[in-house]
Amino acid sequence: MSKIKIFGATMMAVAAMVATSCKDKRSTGWQYAPNMYEHIAYEYDQKNDNFKDGKTSQLPPAGTIPVGFTRFDYPNTRAGYDQASVEVKNMLAQTQANYAEGKNLYEHFCSPCHGLTGQGDGTVVQHGYPAPPSYSKGTSSRGGGMKDLTDGKIYHTITYGVNSMGSYASQLAPEERWKVIMYVHHLQTL
Repeated sequence: MSKIKIFGATMMAVAAMVATSCKDKRSTGWQYAPNMYEHIAYEYDQKNDNFKDGKTSQLPPAGTIPVGFTRFDYPNTRAGYDQASVEVKNMLAQTQANYAEGKNLYEHFCSPCHGLTGQGDGTVVQHGYPAPPSYSKGTSSRGGGMKDLTDGKIYHTITYGVNSMGSYASQLAPEERWKVIMYVHHLQTL
């Protein structure tokens, strides 16, 4: 074949593709890997005959734990708080790195209310909100001195909150809570 015939055939093919793709303005042309956007998986709210109840979204089996989740089986009650006080202990190594990270986390999440030194003089107090008790001199609303709070009591409080303090479970991962507790124990001695 001559170069002119090859060039002519190529131009005809390109013209045919352009002409056919311009007919339907809604068409995107050829489909490349249609399984990327026309999936066959069920949506969570679709009917699904694979299950007895016909629902796609199923509850997980009893006793299962999501990946990366740490169980804390103490209820948000006074009894749960007291039980956590006795049974829950910090299992993280008392290293300088953990302490430094705990200090950093405390300064970001806790100091706006509790203050940098844990005396209950954070910036929110300066704006008229009630001051939390001092870690070294204050009295806990649940009884006893703040300086006597155990790992379990502090962990329970961070997880569920108490009084004006809301839960920080969504802001601090379990390991981060333990690091904050290390630093709070330092503040209890000031």
